[in-house]
Amino acid sequence: MKIFIILSSLIGSFFLLSCSSKYKELSDNDFEPPNEFSTHLFNVYKSKADFEAKSMHDWNSAKLYAEKALQAAKGMNIKPEEMDYWKISNNKTNELNKAYENLMIVYNNAVKNSPYHLAVAISSLDCWAEQQEEMWQIWDINKCKDNFINALHEIYAKIEIKNDTDIEKKVTKNSTVSVVTKNHNQKVMQIIYFDFDKSNLSRVSINKIKNFIDKSGKNINKYLVVGHTDTKGVKKYNYELSIERAKKVKEILENLGINSKLIYILGEGENKLNVKTDDNMAHPANRRAEISIIN
Repeated sequence: MKIFIILSSLIGSFFLLSCSSKYKELSDNDFEPPNEFSTHLFNVYKSKADFEAKSMHDWNSAKLYAEKALQAAKGMNIKPEEMDYWKISNNKTNELNKAYENLMIVYNNAVKNSPYHLAVAISSLDCWAEQQEEMWQIWDINKCKDNFINALHEIYAKIEIKNDTDIEKKVTKNSTVSVVTKNHNQKVMQIIYFDFDKSNLSRVSINKIKNFIDKSGKNINKYLVVGHTDTKGVKKYNYELSIERAKKVKEILENLGINSKLIYILGEGENKLNVKTDDNMAHPANRRAEISIIN
């Protein structure tokens, strides 16, 4: 029994030494990453390593983040850990797997066009999965998740390709059909993304609608909410899904006190992509609803 206790103690000490050595290497040296993306990666991972080591005394997590910071210092294009790295129950991995998939779709584009937000998204997904594995600080899970989604939305905004909208549209208002033509003055004021579910909005997206109304609602007479999809699936299904997305945003607007009679909805299906793709391809930046004002 004594030998077992001694061996366990030695193994534990060796593990702690291994974890702390990476953090010590990170802390004791000055680094100059070779490019902008690597610099952002280095900074966000060093910050997380510092927090885990100094505030939480979680040397296992500090080691992971320190290793990634050191890799970034060498110019490596870091990606978040795949979900099978973490010990998370199966019923908790579905959303995380979708988050990973969404990030990988925009990764290469974002390295060039949105390096800071990509670094935040990568490190926040690791943080989200780490906290989900530990499963005892729900507020930290939500914080890391929200940081990831916010960063991803910023990436989508940088890569989106706007389409012409001055064509005749059939618009649904209160279950009747109206027509909004190019003669109306329309301006897209807010884009809302659907991150993980078919027509459910994340807390981040709902808060964006609230902030939009708080900031601009007093100056708007009529709203046009246009739902969109990517090209994954058949066109008929995607059209119906785009209507459901527009309805979901309309519901949030109504809950915020906007008169239902002032809200028009429209489904575009996969007809107006922000990011051009081939048919039957998933792309998270195309899964959205746009809130416009009608004058």
